[in-house]
Amino acid sequence: MNFNFDDFLQRLRQVDAHGLGIELAVLVTCVAVAWAVCKWFGRDQPKDSIWFGERTFDGLLFPLLALVLTGIARRLALDLLPVVLVLRIAVPVFLSLAVIRLFARVLRAVFPTSSLVRLIERTISWLAWIAAVLWIVGLLPPVLAELDDITLAFGKTRVSLQTIIQGALSAGLVLMIALWISSTIEKRILREAVSDLSMRKVASNAVRAFLLLIGLLFALSAVGVDLTALSVLGGALGVGLGFGLQKLAANYVSGFVILLERSIRIGDNVKVDTFEGRITDIKTRYTLIRAGNGREAIVPNESLITGRVENLSLADRKFNITTNIVVGYESDVAQVQGILCDAAKAQPRVMTDPAPIAYLVTFAPDGLEFSLNFWVADPDKGKDNVRSAINIAILEGLRAARIDIPYPQRVLRVESLPAGMAAAPPAVL
Repeated sequence: MNFNFDDFLQRLRQVDAHGLGIELAVLVTCVAVAWAVCKWFGRDQPKDSIWFGERTFDGLLFPLLALVLTGIARRLALDLLPVVLVLRIAVPVFLSLAVIRLFARVLRAVFPTSSLVRLIERTISWLAWIAAVLWIVGLLPPVLAELDDITLAFGKTRVSLQTIIQGALSAGLVLMIALWISSTIEKRILREAVSDLSMRKVASNAVRAFLLLIGLLFALSAVGVDLTALSVLGGALGVGLGFGLQKLAANYVSGFVILLERSIRIGDNVKVDTFEGRITDIKTRYTLIRAGNGREAIVPNESLITGRVENLSLADRKFNITTNIVVGYESDVAQVQGILCDAAKAQPRVMTDPAPIAYLVTFAPDGLEFSLNFWVADPDKGKDNVRSAINIAILEGLRAARIDIPYPQRVLRVESLPAGMAAAPPAVL
């Protein structure tokens, strides 16, 4: 289907209005049929569908159908029209659009929160449209010939720039298909077959790594790379992992161990050193822990294997919270305990079994110190917020009962004064 630039100019001069109208009508028909098929079959599809996209026609299926229908129409038009130009131009346009949609939809489905996806999409879009324009005007063959003449030396081997570009494109296409298959397996099979989130995560990572490895081997074989040479690379990689990359390898192995043995799972509340929060994700190299105040810690998986980790959700999700208050010595102990327990019971998040209980823990210098203990079943929703609500209720209850909350007091006594100064009464601070 390639033709040179002179052929392109000659075809432009030979185009007549009648043939151009027929081609435009055929092209519009092909696009309309592709749009109707996507609209019909994409009615109940999810928004993250790779085939249909968010609006049923911005997925991969629409440009592929348009490409197939336009290619068939172009073949038929070659026997009916003396010059076919519009349908020739439409073929590389739809092919470039299909490549762009493939990369964009797969990357968004696999890495929905990555900021690098947008940059990759724009790069692929620019390259695809430039290639389409060169193809249309007939400049693609001479450009490829020039790239083939440019060679780079890798030791004793010389590789042309065209081979490198073709290898990169082949590898990218194969890896996109591998990511697509792994994403489909995760969504359609693992979510139904594996109920445990941690086991689903390790299965998804294993399937994705296996498919990426197979895809990379196919891509290397497609561009003529001898796969037996990878044995040397594998030995060098093993030595590197044993020395310089041992920490990285330990973190990756620890990630799979954590996911397999399920000592900690996604959603558990843990405490690592002094940082406490809920596990939001377990990657192959690190684990994300989000605290109640919004801070997020990135903890290497090796630290979770070799260090001390408190899993606050291993037995159950109940979490004990305490708050302390000091009242005056003349206060009624039973009345204060009742006010504290009633303030805790009034909060819907506080559990009734075990019930809140208040203790007189010590005789403080300024008054009686009470400790209120209560339990919540959802610590992931925050602990300081429920503690604050209970403290406010305690303060209002003590003020309503006219129970004194004493200020810290200190008595300063002066044993001797300089001559000529009158003695003063003790000062209370």
